[in-house]
Amino acid sequence: MASEKNYDPQMHSAEHILNQTMVRMFGTSRSFSNHVERKKTKCDYHFDRGLTELEELALADEVNRVIGLDLPVRSRFVSRQEAEVMFDLSRLPEDAGDVLRIVDIGDFDSCPCIGPHVASTKEIGAFRLVSTNFEEGVLRIRFKLDRPA
Repeated sequence: MASEKNYDPQMHSAEHILNQTMVRMFGTSRSFSNHVERKKTKCDYHFDRGLTELEELALADEVNRVIGLDLPVRSRFVSRQEAEVMFDLSRLPEDAGDVLRIVDIGDFDSCPCIGPHVASTKEIGAFRLVSTNFEEGVLRIRFKLDRPA
């Protein structure tokens, strides 16, 4: 399996929740590009328009609702063949191997992943949407976390 990315566990787990929230609320695919950092993260989605202010508020509220559920974050390993049936593996590196790590956030989200994660969503803190913008078919969402004490 490829080496683990140097992602912040809280931000990375929040990114997974944001991705699944975008899928559920707007019917998008998961982000096709992202940059996960401790201070601020951005995710890019193929989309047909910008979000309204009400949609931005609803998106942040839903991400925070899921975080507040205190869902367990667990890893499991499956064969590449099993994963191909369950997930889009088009972004997977060629050297990912025959056994893939799947990260499950309760029953809310599951996806192949090599990055670090929290043990429970309560460790993430509060999601704060910083900004969104839309340009040439790409919706960019930037967010920060207010970390738990």
